[in-house]
Amino acid sequence: QVQLVESGGGLVQAGGSLRLSCAASGLTFSVYAMGWFRQAPGKEREFVARITKIAGSTYYADSVKGRFTISRDNAKNTLYLQMNSLKPDDTAVYYCAATASGWDLSLSGRYDYWGQGTQVTVSS
Repeated sequence: QVQLVESGGGLVQAGGSLRLSCAASGLTFSVYAMGWFRQAPGKEREFVARITKIAGSTYYADSVKGRFTISRDNAKNTLYLQMNSLKPDDTAVYYCAATASGWDLSLSGRYDYWGQGTQVTVSS
């Protein structure tokens, strides 16, 4: 049974930082590309960042580029999202996801497994 469990969310002031983690189990983590998505109240789920299985390639949404960093530790079966210079617009539930696909990784429909999400709230 595949499980993705996010942690690290919380309440932070604008300009602050948070580090999200996603612990994976029940799958061979190293052969999956991983992504972070978020969903704000009343909005559709949107792509945030992704990292390929070899960890050689990362890609970010324009809204977070230069502020967020996605990384993975295949030895620990864990995905990370370091979020700096947080803004109120970053407030959302953040989800990690895993995919065996190798392309179009910014599309949520490409992902096979999803976590339950962790809430990030940025106050102004």
